[in-house]
Amino acid sequence: EKMNSTMSEEPDALSVVNQLRDLAADPLNRRAIVQDQGCLPGLILFLDHPSPPVVHSALLALRYLAECRANREKMKGELGMMLSLQNVIQKTTTPGETKLLASEVYEILQSSNMSDMDSVNEMNYRRRKAQFFLGSTNKRAKTVVLHIDGLDDSSRRNLCEEALLKIKGVISFTFQMAVQRCVVRIRSDLKAEALATAIASTKVMKAQQVVKSESGEEMLVPFQDTPVEVEQNTDLPEYLPEDESPSKEQDKAVSRVGSHPEGAASWLSTAANFLSRSFYW
Repeated sequence: EKMNSTMSEEPDALSVVNQLRDLAADPLNRRAIVQDQGCLPGLILFLDHPSPPVVHSALLALRYLAECRANREKMKGELGMMLSLQNVIQKTTTPGETKLLASEVYEILQSSNMSDMDSVNEMNYRRRKAQFFLGSTNKRAKTVVLHIDGLDDSSRRNLCEEALLKIKGVISFTFQMAVQRCVVRIRSDLKAEALATAIASTKVMKAQQVVKSESGEEMLVPFQDTPVEVEQNTDLPEYLPEDESPSKEQDKAVSRVGSHPEGAASWLSTAANFLSRSFYW
């Protein structure tokens, strides 16, 4: 009986966590989400979800929320947060990108209340510890900063996010919409060109890499025009064909919500209701 109800809620869990992730991507919503009674506990429960895409999406939402310094203490103190993150990192079935993302969130929260020097030492210690958990198969992650021509509204951001999520080796990304940038964390064995190829595949955006020169000045470096073969992420769910995809309408709603924090608040209460229904039978 209970088994069936969980099965039927599967697509719901993914769409709810994806909407939370989209809301969290907008800096205007980050305080409201963490202040909300139901959303943080819900995201923590999603970390134990049997479906890998749900877990990864919940981690991306938490990663966005943790960018706001004012949120970190509350997040760190939330019941089950640090424990669930450790579980994700230590579970042998967790995909490599997801482990790295979880350890990134763990590190940010863990160092939330320290002085800068302590926090650097602590982070190095935790990184070594995380690497020990992750095993040698996960070589270190690296950060690539992209300048994306055409990244000028939330629907473009969603397109960009979808393109990046399909690449095997992408761990997390942060959008800086005001300057048309995306900061991407990738496994060190993934070529940055793969990101450019994926973004070019949207047909409406083009990426250049932002690099620092010897003198510390930023420069834009175009990628080679030859597309690289991109290894697709296989553990993501199959999406419905465009014409019958129910999420398209929701995306529109989410992008409208994104620019109005009060709209986000009403959406959050809907999410919280869903979460309490599905988790606390």
